[in-house]
Amino acid sequence: MASAFRRKSLRASSIRLKPEATREHIVADYTRREFGQSIVGASALARASLPAGFGETPAQSQGGAGTLTDVPGITVGHFTDTRRPTGCTAILFSSAAAAGIDFDGSAPGESMAVMLQPASPVDRIHALFLTGGGLFGLPAAAGVIRFCEEHKVGFDWGTPDLRIPIVVSAVIDDLAVGDPHIRPDPEAAYKACAAASTNAVAEGNVGAGAGATVGKMHRGRGLDGMKGGLGTASLRLGDVVIGALAVVNAAGDIIDWRTGRIVAGARRGDGSFADSVDVMRGIVTGAAPGRLDDAAFHSTTLAVVATNVELTKTALTKVAMMANCGAARAIRPYHTTGDGDQLFAISTATLQRPELPLTVIASLAADLVADAIVRGVRAATGVTGWPAVRDL
Repeated sequence: MASAFRRKSLRASSIRLKPEATREHIVADYTRREFGQSIVGASALARASLPAGFGETPAQSQGGAGTLTDVPGITVGHFTDTRRPTGCTAILFSSAAAAGIDFDGSAPGESMAVMLQPASPVDRIHALFLTGGGLFGLPAAAGVIRFCEEHKVGFDWGTPDLRIPIVVSAVIDDLAVGDPHIRPDPEAAYKACAAASTNAVAEGNVGAGAGATVGKMHRGRGLDGMKGGLGTASLRLGDVVIGALAVVNAAGDIIDWRTGRIVAGARRGDGSFADSVDVMRGIVTGAAPGRLDDAAFHSTTLAVVATNVELTKTALTKVAMMANCGAARAIRPYHTTGDGDQLFAISTATLQRPELPLTVIASLAADLVADAIVRGVRAATGVTGWPAVRDL
């Protein structure tokens, strides 16, 4: 396998990444010295080649698949364990990508995501890993790190044949679905990386969304929840591409933000939707006795927005903040005290449009996040105890 990959290092000054023409796969690297310099504001980038299939293919035409992989420079792969179900999703970049994050959840399960905050000097990552399994699933990221290392992806650390991949990970708690002892492991994560491609991203009960559920905060009051899932959407306007992906595992209900109607969520015994916020009125008055299921780590919606427009880490932090408003349109209530919601914003930087206002990109990204969330539950299929939209 290794013989099929080009190992030769390439300097940044010798390459122009051209998504419409090239099949070279390039990742940005720091040397150890340059990484140290970045702490005082003087980081420098070099580049190294990636294997075919790891990253980029020619740009898709207008009106493509409508998925995150429409953004040039991104591949996505799933591993789905149907025994429970559970799974994980790997998002890989053809060149180390600038990234920002918005933390609004009270109990996020993550690894290395704190480095995406503006105060950190690390402004590029090599992969984003989303997984089920609750906190037990986070160690599976070792499989992504192994995949990157085998393919010579990562910062040049100044040691021969050693690169340090920056893999940011985030997890949902899906342990209430099936056997909680079945969780994604490093081998599952490695397989997700090996499956990564620029094909349209599969939706529903796949990858990190395989065991996702929604509308579950009133189960102590006899109101059943429903199956969540993974959804994605994209928008192409001329040469600008924006995409979104969401793993929908919410305590609250999912709303079709264009009509205001509940799509999936807490249900009464007769199958009708209860409206999780309206039920809270009864909690105040005593008309709805029982516990509120909103314990920390039990619900998390993970979302990713990406664009080919070159943006800095600080700008992407603002994009993440604004795009998270889209999730608030589609999930009600959102950012509860038990939620671990996280939204990542990525720039693959294959297009320079400095005149394009950041507000425009972020506003469009917010719409796509809302769309991806609704698509996730509509594409899901029911499992024991958790019916899906298509089952109603």
